Amino acid sequence: MHEQLLAKTFVELADNLVADFDLIDFLRLLTDRCAGLLAASAVGVLLADRDGELRVMAASDERVRLLELFQLQNDEGPCLECFRTGSPVDIPDLGKEVARWPRFTALARQSGFSAVQALPMRLRDDIVGALNLFRTSPGPFDPSATHIAQALADVATISLLQHRTTQRSTVLNEQLQTALNSRVLIEQAKGKLAERQGIDMEQAFTALRGYARAHNRRLSELARAFIDDSEPLTGLGT
Repeated sequence: MHEQLLAKTFVELADNLVADFDLIDFLRLLTDRCAGLLAASAVGVLLADRDGELRVMAASDERVRLLELFQLQNDEGPCLECFRTGSPVDIPDLGKEVARWPRFTALARQSGFSAVQALPMRLRDDIVGALNLFRTSPGPFDPSATHIAQALADVATISLLQHRTTQRSTVLNEQLQTALNSRVLIEQAKGKLAERQGIDMEQAFTALRGYARAHNRRLSELARAFIDDSEPLTGLGT
């Protein structure tokens, strides 16, 4: 095990918590590092989209990318089972799993793989995907390597969940700021209309809202137009 590269990998994966986040580059880093550090012949990553559907997001080579796609298309394979159960799936000899996943094992062996290990990418009850390690030779998986692989998957999961939380937070913050900006415009328009017509603020708001609905306008857009006098608003404030 290359200890320096392993330490560097953990730092690189965790660094995405604060650095600009490029998802594809991040996941390719994960697959390449796992392949180099864990004696895996190839590595793939499946992630769930917003609807909970798994997607092939990264693969260290084309054989694995196609094999992962095949699993999804045929709804069969260890990586799907890992995602659905949230538990690791170790297959040291694919030749013994023909009855379990007949189509998957046939294609995997045809592609040159004899063993596969699928590890959940999860944080408590939140499962975001699966990290899948393929080997060309059969045999039991090294427990120490498995522990490291799961740790890498865990760090990657934390980064992914942090990224998703930040995205949601950004959207919510943008929506909140837009709402606050709109509220300021409406308050200004209410004041202007109330002063112009000699009515109170509630009456002014009712007049603005009624005009907006009658003319199929957004209230905030109408308020801006009224404040700026940027267009004729017949019947409003005249």
